[in-house]
Amino acid sequence: MLGGGGWAVQQAFGGAAATPPDDQRMWIALGAMAAVGLVVGLVVAGRVSPLATFVPSMVLLAWTVVYALDMNRALSLIPAEPSVNQIIRDAGFGDRTMLTTGVFALLGVALFIPVLMPSRWSRQHDELDEDYEQTPEGSYY
Repeated sequence: MLGGGGWAVQQAFGGAAATPPDDQRMWIALGAMAAVGLVVGLVVAGRVSPLATFVPSMVLLAWTVVYALDMNRALSLIPAEPSVNQIIRDAGFGDRTMLTTGVFALLGVALFIPVLMPSRWSRQHDELDEDYEQTPEGSYY
């Protein structure tokens, strides 16, 4: 989520101030945003483990709190050195944009809401187990 979303934001909006993006790069960035949105939507709406939304939500919310308390420390966690691959740096610049604009706080809260649902923490009831009757050993029907 951080890598794909950050890269897509950087490609679509980060370089738009310097040079307008070409059509192909914009479509690729929008496709990456749609893929990240699909993954987030499936995790939030699906019946997967509640930890699948809890852990990323805590990371995003904690990073936002660190940003609110100490901006320089939170921004220092983003890779921006020239020794890092260009794609990773682009994703980092996009993550910086999303962190400073509050998108990570919004995503953190959206990912935390399913954790509060009690049905997420209960085990799914399997009706097939009740219909099965044990037959004594040696019987043929």
